Amino acid sequence: MRLATRVPVKLLLVSCILFVVPTTSAQTTSQPGAEQLAQDPRVARAIDWLTKNASWINEEQVRITETAAPPFHESLRAAYLKRLLSAAGLRVRSDEAGNVIAERGGGTSNEWVVLSAHLDTVFPPGTDVRVKREGARLLGPGISDNGAGLAALVAVARALHESRLKTQRNLVFVADVGEEGEGNLRGMRKFVDDNRRRLKYMIALDGAATDYITNAALASRRVEVTLSGPGGHSWSDFGMPNPIHALARGVARFVKVRVPENPRTTFNIGAIEGGTSVNSIPYRASIKVDLRSESEPELARLEKFLRDSIEEGVEEEMAAARDRGVAGRSANGKLETKFRVLGVRPGGELPESSPLLAAVRDVDRYLKNAARLERSSTDANIPLSLGIHAISIGSGGRAGGAHSLGEWYDPTERELGLQRVLLTLLEVAGVTQ
Repeated sequence: MRLATRVPVKLLLVSCILFVVPTTSAQTTSQPGAEQLAQDPRVARAIDWLTKNASWINEEQVRITETAAPPFHESLRAAYLKRLLSAAGLRVRSDEAGNVIAERGGGTSNEWVVLSAHLDTVFPPGTDVRVKREGARLLGPGISDNGAGLAALVAVARALHESRLKTQRNLVFVADVGEEGEGNLRGMRKFVDDNRRRLKYMIALDGAATDYITNAALASRRVEVTLSGPGGHSWSDFGMPNPIHALARGVARFVKVRVPENPRTTFNIGAIEGGTSVNSIPYRASIKVDLRSESEPELARLEKFLRDSIEEGVEEEMAAARDRGVAGRSANGKLETKFRVLGVRPGGELPESSPLLAAVRDVDRYLKNAARLERSSTDANIPLSLGIHAISIGSGGRAGGAHSLGEWYDPTERELGLQRVLLTLLEVAGVTQ
């Protein structure tokens, strides 16, 4: 009886497979791979333009880097990118967040393939962003992160314009704000919120390296903890609740937390502020904490432990004040605790079956470029968290010292990265006949 019922099911499955295979093959062959694309005369012209204009791309990277873009103050650099993208024949506009959005119409499809690079740096206003040269190296804050990505964004747009190449899907080039630190991906959040229904594939350019494909979004939370108290004199008011002491007690507890290696989880207390002088009990103190994990539940657990640790530190400091006979008096009051979430970056992961992942891997095979899959925190976090196919890759060359005043970039082998970006973009956008 069981055998009899299984046979028709097997036959049905085989029939379905035979029926599906020709359709799948037709879909696969309808989109040319990297090798076939590179042989298209129009694509070859675009690649040739990138090679012949390497010096121009390098100089534009310098000019972009020397146009300061501190956190929340990207407008000058945005204006410069607007001019460069307009010169590449694109329809350019800005949105309410300050993103620069440049559209290049495709065929009849309403779908967008997006190439983006973030405008902002981690460096505060007043930082000397002049670029120095040491042989082939360019040195300057932000020269790679993300001067390299922005230069590649412009270069690819210009190469497509000069080659007069047309695509089936619309191409959209985005220079977005707020990727770094407390920017909390605000530019990409706005862009995706406004255009979600049209987004098919998204490629974020971040830095230089070509040896990785960020296909998974690393979840993170940034938290600021502020303690406030009455303050006072270090001698005459000794024993009064001290916000720095309370924070120190809480931090000492928190940093003893055990975090798993799998899923990988990390924490960092990156900033601490408070006090006015060495002989004053401070009236305020604060810390900023970065929490990251491959697991959302683990991230939530870590944040709860941080909050509990700080509260225990406050209780311990108040107990010490009571022991000294000063806490509880109306003039002294209590320590007040305030937690503020500075940013939440959602996690997500590109499906292994994604055509976008297949495309970049195909391009890497053609270019003989070895690249690993990687989980990181980039602009791709936002689309990945919403199920939109997205990756983040580097734009070519060599670099080091990111987020430091000693940051450097070497354009050696930049052409490899630019070809990788161009061919991946065209493979998912489709080239018209």
